[in-house]
Parts: sequence; structure tokens; C-alpha cells
Amino acid sequence: MPARVTRTQRTSRMTMRRTIMVATITTAIIITVMVITTTRTITTTIIVTTSIVVTTITMAIPMLMKTSEGRAQVEPPEADASPGSASLSDSEAASLYRLMTWLSPSFPVGAFSYSSGIEWAVEAGDITDAVSLRHWLTSMLADGAGLCDGIFLTHAYRAAASVDDDSLAEVAELASAFVTSRERHLETAAQGRAFIEIARAAWNSPPLDRLIESCKSAIVYPVAVGLVSAAHAIPLAPVVHAFLHAIVSNWISAGARLVPLGQTDSQRLLAELEPVVSATAKRSLTASLDDLGSVTFRADLASMRHETQYTRLFRS
Repeated sequence: MPARVTRTQRTSRMTMRRTIMVATITTAIIITVMVITTTRTITTTIIVTTSIVVTTITMAIPMLMKTSEGRAQVEPPEADASPGSASLSDSEAASLYRLMTWLSPSFPVGAFSYSSGIEWAVEAGDITDAVSLRHWLTSMLADGAGLCDGIFLTHAYRAAASVDDDSLAEVAELASAFVTSRERHLETAAQGRAFIEIARAAWNSPPLDRLIESCKSAIVYPVAVGLVSAAHAIPLAPVVHAFLHAIVSNWISAGARLVPLGQTDSQRLLAELEPVVSATAKRSLTASLDDLGSVTFRADLASMRHETQYTRLFRS
């Protein structure tokens, strides 16, 4: 016969079952809460992430793509609008390149062998230092050969550009006759001839041959620069500025070797003469042939007396 279960045993078993049931329910509740919490977290994360991605794509699409007639096209980057960012056109770049080459100290016109009378001025004591050289060159630029050459260049250029052969011949003849001394004439005529020959050989232009034939006399340096620049359609204003910069640079180079001056003093002098060069160029562009004239008598005498110097480093 099965053993009889006492009341106490039945009570103990019922208590144990209730405890197990409560524990099971509690565990189930905890698991459910965890699942719900985890699900909400994942859902929230997915929603936030999706929102970020959608926002990013929404912002990026207008920046990268634009739709035109149903086709997606890559939008080109915006041009740099900062000052001075515009590039030169092909014609502007060619003009600048040629102008820098033709009026560079390395262009072989023999300018380094001429001093325009500065050698005699140094020997006579008129030029002794950077200050006196600056005063001398300021006069030559503003009231002497610099201004006259600038005017001749301007009128030769305009005559060549307008295909006025008669005016070009007159300007060339007047420029050759206007030189005050034999050595100065040798200087400007030799440089003009060299400039024409080299420019013709390396950068020949169809109009150039006809312009050269139009000049019935020797083509001096400023006239040569004017007609070659016109044949290549290089703007006049920068040509005049570059030409005057070239001749004053050569004068300073001669003075630096004769005084002598250091490289730093030479560059300071070139910087101090910048406004004089600019002002002379502006006057040259607006002057007529009736405005030609020189009041630099001492510089003219220097170019004449240079011929009789006992020792010389330069040809003028």
C-alpha cells in the first residue's frame, strides 16, 4: 500500500510549487522586459541612423549632382573668386612671354656693353654713389633720353599698328637723327638692329617684313621695339613700361660696375626709380612728336666726351 501523505507534507509540496511558479513568472517578466528594452534601443538606433543617413544623402545630392533633362550630371567645382585668380588667355600669355623675353637682360642685343655716358660721369665725379646715380638717372628718364625714346616707341607702334608706312618712316628717320652723339647713335642703332634680327629669326610675323621695309633709315632701338610689338599685337602700354624698365635696369647695371655699387644698393635704386619709370611711361603714351626735347645737357656732354676717355670699359 502506498505510504500515507501527511498534511504537513502536502503543505510543504504546495509551498514549493508556488515558489517555483513565482520564480518562473518573475524570470519570464524580466526576460520580456529585457527583450522589449533591447528592441526599443535597436529600433531607436536604427531610426536615428537612418535619419542621419537620409539627411546626409539629402544634403550631398545637390552638392554633387544636378538633374538635367532626366540625366544626372556632375556639377563642376565653383571657380575661385578670390582676387587675382583669373588665368591669362592664350593671347595674353603669349604677349607677356614675348615681352618678358625681348626686354630681359638676357636678350642678346648687347645692352651690357653700353653705359650711355655714365662711364664719363663717374670719371668726372658727377656720379660717386647711389644717391648721385639716382639723381642722374632720374633726369635721364624724365627729361632726357628715357622720355624721348618712350615717345618714339609709342609713335612707331601706332604707325605700324595702323599700317601707316609713311608715318612709320618719318618716325624712324626722326628717331635716328635725334641722337646727340656718335657713340649714342652707335648704341641705339646696334641694339635696334640686333633686336630686329633676333625677333625676326625666333618670332617672325608676316607683317614684320613689310614694316621693316617701310623704314628708310636705320632702325634705332625704341623704334625696333615698337614695330615688333605692333606686329605681334602686344598692347602698347605694357610695352612702354617694360621698355623703360629695361633701359633703366641697364643704366643701373653700368653704374653698379663703375661706382661700384653692391647688388642690394642696385635693387634699392631700381625700387626708388619705379615711380619715375611709371610717370615717364604715362607721359610717353600721351605726348606728341612736338613734345620731344631734352634738357639733360650734362648727360649729352658725357656721351660726347666718352669718346676721348683714356681708358674705357663701355662702348658709350
